[in-house]
Amino acid sequence: MKNEPFVIERTLNASPERVWKAITNKDQMKEWYFNLAEFEPVLGFEFTFEGGSEEMTYIHLCKITKVEPGKLLQYSWRYQDYPGNSFVTWELFSEGDKTRLKLTHEGLETFPTDNKDFARSSFEAGWTYIIGTSIINYFDKQAETL
Repeated sequence: MKNEPFVIERTLNASPERVWKAITNKDQMKEWYFNLAEFEPVLGFEFTFEGGSEEMTYIHLCKITKVEPGKLLQYSWRYQDYPGNSFVTWELFSEGDKTRLKLTHEGLETFPTDNKDFARSSFEAGWTYIIGTSIINYFDKQAETL
């Protein structure tokens, strides 16, 4: 497996302030991402959530490692009872009245290679749905209610 990070970028029909709130507010996150019991965009904050495939649910263990309010959020991403550690970075770039969102997930090669749920293709499919469809639909619905 290549040790290259997975990167996906999309331009969202929302200001950087609105995108920042969507990626840091647990009530908004559950609308398009995962249902987190607690979340605070604070260095060192730890959070967990469940997610996975149809066959298996995994406990995700995350810890915020970098925060630049309105611009950058990074957290570690690992799984309870499995080796490996990775990092997810969200970067926001103002593009007029829109925002370019760049997500980078690095360290995928550290997860067990004998589990298809940890295959690069699984992460690519998941992030492509979350960034390419789910958050875009979230902001499209928001625009309809304004």
